[in-house]
Amino acid sequence: MKSTWWKEAIVYQIYPRSFYDSSGNGIGDLRGIIQKLDYIKSLGVDVIWLCPIYDSPNDDNGYDIRNYRKIMLEFGTEQDFDELLKEIHDRGMKLLMDLVANHTSDEHQWFTASKASKNNTYRDYYYWRPGKNGGPPNNWKSFFGGSAWEYDEQTDEYYLHLFTKKQPDLNWENSKVRNGLYDIMDFWFQKGIDGFRMDVISLISKLDNLPDSPFENFQKTITQIYANGPNIHTYIQEMNKKVLSKYDVMTVGEGPGIDLNHGISYVHEDRNELNMVFHFGHMFIHNGPEGKYDPIDIELPTFKNVFNDWDNHLKDGGWGSIYLGNHDFSRMVSRFGNDKEYWEISAKLLATLLLTLRGTVYMYQGDEIGMTNVAFPTIEDYNDVETLGSWKDALEKGKDMEAFLENVHRQSRDNARTPFQWSSDNFGGFSERSPWIKVNENYVKINVLEQEKRASSILNYYREMISFRKENIVLVYGDYESLDNDHKKIYAYRRWDDKDEFVVIHNFSNHEVIWKFPLEEASYKLVKTNVDTKTDLLEFAPWQTKILKRHIA
Repeated sequence: MKSTWWKEAIVYQIYPRSFYDSSGNGIGDLRGIIQKLDYIKSLGVDVIWLCPIYDSPNDDNGYDIRNYRKIMLEFGTEQDFDELLKEIHDRGMKLLMDLVANHTSDEHQWFTASKASKNNTYRDYYYWRPGKNGGPPNNWKSFFGGSAWEYDEQTDEYYLHLFTKKQPDLNWENSKVRNGLYDIMDFWFQKGIDGFRMDVISLISKLDNLPDSPFENFQKTITQIYANGPNIHTYIQEMNKKVLSKYDVMTVGEGPGIDLNHGISYVHEDRNELNMVFHFGHMFIHNGPEGKYDPIDIELPTFKNVFNDWDNHLKDGGWGSIYLGNHDFSRMVSRFGNDKEYWEISAKLLATLLLTLRGTVYMYQGDEIGMTNVAFPTIEDYNDVETLGSWKDALEKGKDMEAFLENVHRQSRDNARTPFQWSSDNFGGFSERSPWIKVNENYVKINVLEQEKRASSILNYYREMISFRKENIVLVYGDYESLDNDHKKIYAYRRWDDKDEFVVIHNFSNHEVIWKFPLEEASYKLVKTNVDTKTDLLEFAPWQTKILKRHIA
């Protein structure tokens, strides 16, 4: 397996709006990030990934871009960005930017020109279609609820938007669109950034003639209709040839609809496309027939098999991304751990899982201190456009809105977007004034300052585990094999190369477990655990994780 810096990197994702407010206006900003770079460096991470910081009307918090070459006024200036990039590089870290190439804001100059008339140079930059039978051109639904088409009176046509109506989809079939986006990428690489995370890149190629979706299940519509279109690999290979190949950078594509049938095609080292993708096998695992707000329970082997299948799928010439949360999903300790009686222990178990699997590791801000989901009492407290769109849909369908609010507590993207909890000061030390979205009330107990004081805190455990991964390269490149895969409480696996072998064992339950597995216990030494109790090697307290090691050569 070829070794490269981006395979060994640990990436720390920042949602700038919620990270640190240096100006006192309740919104995080670039100077706030600059002030916290020493903290980020202290974690041991290598790369910072910034969610979009470009000029935007913020219909979808920056994922609706008005000007790709300008910094959002709320976040700072171009000079602030240049200083941030220099300070990151001076500390030996790299910067990954967010590229939104599937759509723009409806306030982008391309779209304002496009909608001016049916006959103009920019009309074909987007998808415009006449209506059908008094309604939209097809039955496509938006990811955020409602139709994916918006009617424009001026030209008596509809435009396509797979997300909000202020995020019209770009027409990648038009070479001027593609080259325009490549110029934008080149602009940022010339500034010295180190790569791109590419938003919903799997959706940029649309099916010919935009046919109706035959599926009731929205997830099937994503996989079969919206994603992996006929020209997707032609476009990404062209992007690689014209831009990416000219720089020593890393790329990761967000891949709704990328499943095991498609994954290797995006990332195989011989294809000259992307370095890795974010698949959603484990992130959509609780989605019922109607999507994320129709959640279902799953058993541990289902969760394990996502990692098993993807590791097996990518091991010959590909590379994976390891993550358990980001700005689009619930807090990982609330979703995959126990954020109540076993909050600290289960947060450490999940950190161990993240940092012992094969693939590039991505951490999301606040997970390193065990930040949890927030349960705002009313829908008015929520900001996320997806949450509000889904609420509106549920109301129109006559759903039980009390039960729906419970699902919002469990699934809303705002769970991950509440302000970072720096201290027990007002507003969690995030800002001197009331922030753009409420702080989670548990900031008094869960914050950086409190955890810096405790050697056994989640924060210090992350630092230890990051250091441990870096000291043991077998945890990056070594082989992977799941053990006792059908066990419903234990997730165990081997990581090994020709010199060392690790067996990593996690008890994903609130119960004590004795793992009855034929392991030659005398050969192994316990090198890491998250629980300060004396147990036999294969006995586990609730949410205990153990790393065992033996020398092969």
